[in-house]
Amino acid sequence: MNAVARPDARPDLRRPGVGLVFASTWRVGTPERQRATVDAIAKAWESRDWPAVGLLSYSVYIGTDGDTLLHYSQWTDEEAYQEFVRTLREDRNAEIDAAVPGIVRVGIDRYTLYRSTPLGDGNDARIPGCVVIVDVEFDGPDADRQRAWVDAVFEALETDPNSAPGGISGHFHIGVDGTKVLNYAEWESEQAHVEALAGPGSGVGSATPQWVRVQSYPGVTGGGVTRYTPALSLSAGA
Repeated sequence: MNAVARPDARPDLRRPGVGLVFASTWRVGTPERQRATVDAIAKAWESRDWPAVGLLSYSVYIGTDGDTLLHYSQWTDEEAYQEFVRTLREDRNAEIDAAVPGIVRVGIDRYTLYRSTPLGDGNDARIPGCVVIVDVEFDGPDADRQRAWVDAVFEALETDPNSAPGGISGHFHIGVDGTKVLNYAEWESEQAHVEALAGPGSGVGSATPQWVRVQSYPGVTGGGVTRYTPALSLSAGA
């Protein structure tokens, strides 16, 4: 099977059979190198057979900071990923590095998808022009606390008297190590997210008690918000 690119550069976030999601960041330095790296990734992957080792999709996003690339891949399990690393990753990365020398691979984290929700008017037919990654870090591993924090976000969303019209969907991932949550949020555009942040609350939500609880949740030690443009999403062809 060949690797094929989806026309909308968008993976199926609710695809059945996904046991693990891997998220990682590369730093490449400039917007020109971002685009060149995406092109090199596409060439390296589309010129080879799709790995028949449990990889379901592989997507790449260009950071609006002009430096970073986000990699989001869906796997059946940890064993499938380790088999890919052992047998197939090195030659792909070597070709990419030859095309764009000096890539800095920052790290990789493992997640499972916990809950998803529509945002805005709930029109899932919209194609996202921006993916906003919200990272949340806790002071120690606690799977129950991770889920409780996400549940608190859902309560805040459900009780918010206002909605951000440019939001499309939110997909909340629980870190396997017990210390992180990642929200993969789809928006119509970067500007729509900027406008939502300019609202009356702290963040995209209104100034409600439920959002205050989320923002002051015990044990949260850090995190961040990063915007990306969808660039490439690959999966197995026929």
